[in-house]
Amino acid sequence: MTISRREFLLISGAVGAGLALSKLGIDTGPVKAYADELKKVDKVKSARQTTTICPYCAVGCGLICSADIKAGKILNIEGDPDHPINEGSLCSKGASLFQTTANNPNRLQKVLYRAPHSDKWQEKSWEWAITEIAKRVKSTRDNNFIEKNSKGEPVNRVEAIAHIGSAALDNEELWPLQAMMRALGLVYIEHQARI
Repeated sequence: MTISRREFLLISGAVGAGLALSKLGIDTGPVKAYADELKKVDKVKSARQTTTICPYCAVGCGLICSADIKAGKILNIEGDPDHPINEGSLCSKGASLFQTTANNPNRLQKVLYRAPHSDKWQEKSWEWAITEIAKRVKSTRDNNFIEKNSKGEPVNRVEAIAHIGSAALDNEELWPLQAMMRALGLVYIEHQARI
C-alpha cells in the first residue's frame, strides 16, 4: 500500500487530534500536580542549583549545575542564561560536560597502567601512580639537564620535558605551578588556550 505525502499528513493529523481529544482514558491530574510541585522547589525536591564555570577553555562560559543533595549525584549541567559571556549557550565540549561526571558508567575512576611493550592494563593505586610520575620526572630531568650551552654560558635548563597549562586554572593556582616548572628548568612551557 502506498500513501502519498498529503495522505500521511492527513492521517497523522487525524490521529493526533483523536489522541488529544480522547486522552485515551488516562488521568493526568496526579502527574500535573506533581509537576506543579516540582516547579515550586528547584525542579527536584532535594536538588540544589549552583553556578560554576566551564573547565575546558579560556572563554569562561557560565554553567548551572543541578545536584541531588540526598543522593550525592549531579542531575544536570546546562548553560547559565544569566551569564554575560555565553548567555546560556555552550559549545559541544561544554554541552557534553555532564558525561564527565560520576553518572557516566564508562568514566574511568581507577588508575590503569600499561607497562612498556605490554598489551595488558593493570589496576594501580593513586599513591603508586603519583610516586611513579615523580620518579620519572626526576629521572628525565637528571638525565637531560643542560648546565651550559656550547659557548660555556650557564643555561640550567631541561629540554626533554614540556608543560601545558590549563585555562581552567586561576592566577593563584598558576603562579606556584609556573614557579615549579621554572624551578625544574623547563624551557617548553605552553598554555592550552594558545595552542
